[in-house]
Amino acid sequence: MKLELQRPIAFIDLETTGINISADKIVEIAIVKITPDGNRLVKRKLINPQMPIPKSSSDVHGITDEMVKDAPTFKQIANEIKQFIDNCDLGGYNSNRFDVPMLIEEFSRAGMEFSTDGRKMVDVQKIFHQMEQRTLSAAYKFYCNKTLDGAHSAEVDAQATWEILEAQVERYPNIGTTVESIVKFTGEDDIVDFARRFIKVNGIETFNFGKHKGKAVVDVLKIEPQYYDWMMKGDFAINTKQKLTEILNRTLLKK
Repeated sequence: MKLELQRPIAFIDLETTGINISADKIVEIAIVKITPDGNRLVKRKLINPQMPIPKSSSDVHGITDEMVKDAPTFKQIANEIKQFIDNCDLGGYNSNRFDVPMLIEEFSRAGMEFSTDGRKMVDVQKIFHQMEQRTLSAAYKFYCNKTLDGAHSAEVDAQATWEILEAQVERYPNIGTTVESIVKFTGEDDIVDFARRFIKVNGIETFNFGKHKGKAVVDVLKIEPQYYDWMMKGDFAINTKQKLTEILNRTLLKK
């Protein structure tokens, strides 16, 4: 079987200054876009994060302050990136928990709205972990029988992720051949916020952390409205705050 695409899917891989979505920045982005007719388009950019790259991060991806000192900032390329992935579903490896949330955070910092509404998001790691429990390099060896030379180069990782998904579609008939069926299989077709501060329980947006964990967000905002102010002032991702505001606004409209 082959993966059936109804519209383009963009596989995204980021290299960053660290793993804190609200504080760290992108230093490299690579996007491998696959169109329904099978064409492959690639965009790769080094990005000046306007902050020092910790040695621990450089040791992983090999990108140093010197390499990005003359590179554009994310704000300078934000519109280019947005246009490249316009009308695309999104894919990646651990992308629903890191790459996509980080990308949305950078768009927000740049003052540009980027919505995932209507997009399907395929996290290849989710399929892999449910089926085989391995890392990206092991996944590439397992599914594609190749050695992943140049791991932690964003373009290499993004391309490998696409190849892995194609191999997974061949190997696991039960996940289907469409983006919709794959997202349904991974159980990530109904995300509230990417930091997972909220989750849906029986279709209801529910707190997934802190003293209100397990409680409906709407109920907490009605009983303890100051909790909204506390979160908005706290060290939460912009996307989390935006979703909280959306829930609050819907609550107010129902009054």
